[in-house]
Amino acid sequence: MEGTDTLHKEITMTTTLTPREIVAELDKFIIGQKEAKRMVAIALRNRWRRQQLDPALRDEVAPKNIIMMGPTGVGKTEIARRLAKLSASPFIKVEATKFTEVGYVGRDVESMVRDLMEIGIHLVREEEAERVRKTAEEKAEERLLDLLLPSAPSPRIDYMAYSDTQPPEPAPSHLSTREKLRRLYKNGDLDERELEMEVEESGPQMEVLSMPGMEQVGSQFKDMFGKMFPSRKKRRNFKVKEAYAILIQEETARLVDPDKVADRARERVEQAGIIFIDELDKVAVPVKSRGGTDVSREGVQRDLLPIVEGSSVSTKYGMVKTDHILFIAAGAFHFAKPSDLIPELQGRFPLRVELSALGKDEFLRILTEPHNALTRQYEALLGTEDVAVEFTMDALEEIAEFAEQVNLQTENIGARRLYTMMEKILADLSFEAPEKRGEKVRIDREYVRERLSDVRVNTDLSRFIL
Repeated sequence: MEGTDTLHKEITMTTTLTPREIVAELDKFIIGQKEAKRMVAIALRNRWRRQQLDPALRDEVAPKNIIMMGPTGVGKTEIARRLAKLSASPFIKVEATKFTEVGYVGRDVESMVRDLMEIGIHLVREEEAERVRKTAEEKAEERLLDLLLPSAPSPRIDYMAYSDTQPPEPAPSHLSTREKLRRLYKNGDLDERELEMEVEESGPQMEVLSMPGMEQVGSQFKDMFGKMFPSRKKRRNFKVKEAYAILIQEETARLVDPDKVADRARERVEQAGIIFIDELDKVAVPVKSRGGTDVSREGVQRDLLPIVEGSSVSTKYGMVKTDHILFIAAGAFHFAKPSDLIPELQGRFPLRVELSALGKDEFLRILTEPHNALTRQYEALLGTEDVAVEFTMDALEEIAEFAEQVNLQTENIGARRLYTMMEKILADLSFEAPEKRGEKVRIDREYVRERLSDVRVNTDLSRFIL
């Protein structure tokens, strides 16, 4: 019980941001969509509130799942991904179209929970490795010094001859040599020196081909073969720097308890996991289409239902309960509506929010405001070639205006339009950058218009390029 309380406190500590602070963090990376940000911020804060409740009531409070509706490229996935990063939650994005009803060829819906558990294991293992890193580094350093300077034989001392006085101290020569080596290593003078050490050589790798929906069975067979063919030791030569990294990995593996990692990961997944189901509208069956050829789409919804409602899924780390996992679904919902989902599934997604399409003003903000803005990315990338790139405001306004225009005339792919446009505008400069070292390039409105002139003239060409 004490361990469970510790885990609840740990989860609480990772999600102490208030809704206003969560929205402020999301604003650093996502432009607009205020309503959607507020909704997910409340959902995340409710998790913190739930952890403060009495355990008897805590289990009764279920998460309020969310459906996000809006065209592609407006920030649906990014909102969910950033939310998970803020709370250090295990997060997985799945496509609803990859799953099929049981009995058809396709992935089993329960595999999303198994994949989430694997992500949780990786997340907790990294945290545990960071926690023991200092100890692992100290132990690895001592082992490295043992390899560089094998222990000197201990002198035989007749302690009976020193019954009334202290025995003599061992000669300090070996100790002083070890400390000299330690100083040399810390100064980096030994990094290129080679030494021989034993490393584990993994046994034969066997790929087990499993039928769709039987991935868990294939994983179990692979684990069984791994136990049948244990790893062997082999002596190899490494540079000191490489040997130290290997020794840290070995010491970390010794210090991290895999059973504890599995228990913490399972608790983290059950209490703080987030599953993002994209393209949910593709498995919705409009009323006018029912009874047609879309035989498996309604079946996928029925298979999703018990996972979203709350059930236990068998994984190789034990049973994982999905009762308190937060499900965020998304889709364009152009041809289908949320009301086209089966009523039982609709009831498990009580919160719905529509994300608005992006226009010129939003595109301009995307290019200038976020911490990871495209302009900053390209400035940094070309800066590695010693080419200084400067974007003028009129150039960014031209890009934003043209992105809106192309989205209206062709397919609306939202902010992703900016990626294709920036690549075309900077294609020549990126190619010639190694020959332009030390130069400063100013990207203004005329520069942008010149690079996009062929696309602007040929509308058909814009359908393929942008």
